[in-house]
Amino acid sequence: MASQELNQALWNAANVMRSTMSADEYKDYLLGMIFYKYLSDRQLYAVVDLLEDRQPESLDEAQQLYEEARQGEDWDDLKAELEENYSFAIEPQYTFTALYNEINNKTFTTDHLRQTMRDIEQGGEAIRGQKLYEDLFEDFDIDSKSLGTTPAKRNAMLSDVIKELAQIDFTQYGADALGDAYEYLIGQFAAGSGKKAGEFFTPQAVSELITRIVTKGKEGEPAFSIYDKIIAELIQGYSV
Repeated sequence: MASQELNQALWNAANVMRSTMSADEYKDYLLGMIFYKYLSDRQLYAVVDLLEDRQPESLDEAQQLYEEARQGEDWDDLKAELEENYSFAIEPQYTFTALYNEINNKTFTTDHLRQTMRDIEQGGEAIRGQKLYEDLFEDFDIDSKSLGTTPAKRNAMLSDVIKELAQIDFTQYGADALGDAYEYLIGQFAAGSGKKAGEFFTPQAVSELITRIVTKGKEGEPAFSIYDKIIAELIQGYSV
């Protein structure tokens, strides 16, 4: 997927929510949903790679294989592999693709999305006493009146957002698709709020330049971290 196509899909999802809330509000929903989509897509492709040592033709094919594997004898081993690679294994019925299929079959409810996000937050490896994905969706208020004044309207809006994001297959878009998506959307949110994107994140070009400077002459050494007090952002330094 070309960058322009990715950005268009993201912007279409933003357009769904723009009529009822400000950029400061809908960014919390979109950023959370994008991470969920990214994690789901990566895991589905990993499932096919682990089971059949190949790449699936589509997310739908991967979803079908995953659902079949859930009922198989090797499920525990597959789940353990996914947890080792991603710190959490999304159950087949809670992948982004599964929820999208529910929408098409008119069986989707916001409770399914709520359960998915709860499972992701509570799962995963604990680091320094805190779950890796703990509070990830803390600002994702499924019951907010901004999404709709009734459960049916909230269901409809979130369904429309999921439909737009379902056009993205993150495994087909570069190595840093998630970072590119975040950077694009945050730039749009900033513009909509009358601010500059640099107030929210450090542009990739700047981060890459800093990384190249601090890793010069340290090729082959273990990964390390630096802390930039000005931007208050932890940048992982790796040999490049």
